[in-house]
Amino acid sequence: MTAANDRPTAVVTGASSGIGAATARQLGAAGFHVVLGARRVDRCTEIAEEIGGTALPLDVTDADSVRAFDEAVPQAKLLVNNAGGAKGLEPVAEADEDSWRWMWETNVLGTLRLTKAFLPKLEASGDGHVVTVTSIAALDFYDNGAGYTGAKHAQAMLHRTLRGELLGRPIRITEICPGMVETEFSEVRFDGDAERAAKVYEGLTPLSADDVADTIVFAATRPPHVNLDQIVLKPRDQASGSRRHRR
Repeated sequence: MTAANDRPTAVVTGASSGIGAATARQLGAAGFHVVLGARRVDRCTEIAEEIGGTALPLDVTDADSVRAFDEAVPQAKLLVNNAGGAKGLEPVAEADEDSWRWMWETNVLGTLRLTKAFLPKLEASGDGHVVTVTSIAALDFYDNGAGYTGAKHAQAMLHRTLRGELLGRPIRITEICPGMVETEFSEVRFDGDAERAAKVYEGLTPLSADDVADTIVFAATRPPHVNLDQIVLKPRDQASGSRRHRR
């Protein structure tokens, strides 16, 4: 990894598209040297060239990939745990165990692996910060969503537990809980069915990836003594995971 020219280093996972890509761009504009990690490293490379960052391959479900990624990043002040996702929308009685396993590996164990790897570097920076993008699904539940809401609740518990464990150490902890965001999220959930994914946002104005990225950057640029523990953001037309207005 090339020198960051005295810019603080921010690490963003799941940075090839959506919230991760938008966050990388906005952090770059805010003065960070951004390390973008994702499986689709070609997309990360395009963004890195645009913002003067560094792109590295990363599969958060693979311990060896996380280890290699960690070893390639000598220092870090900010870690944005953004990699995650959902698969399927079936009732518990029809749950697909492989889909559940993927959601837990990606959302929960992926966050665990990256956080464990980077905590020493964040502490060594003297002003570290862990931002984890969970979801309003970490605060609520809805029919046919037990696999995803369960994984997001577990990811959130991992993150929130750190808040107490790290007291007295120079690391801040922020959880970002977005509602409906129009990204590739629903296409992944529905195995690439773009038409079905588009219907999720039909009749309302969802959040954009930039809306969430703007919130992440705001939290990350507060003074070192200010910890924004949890930020919930939703479209105006959404009240909860299951209640939304359709025109």
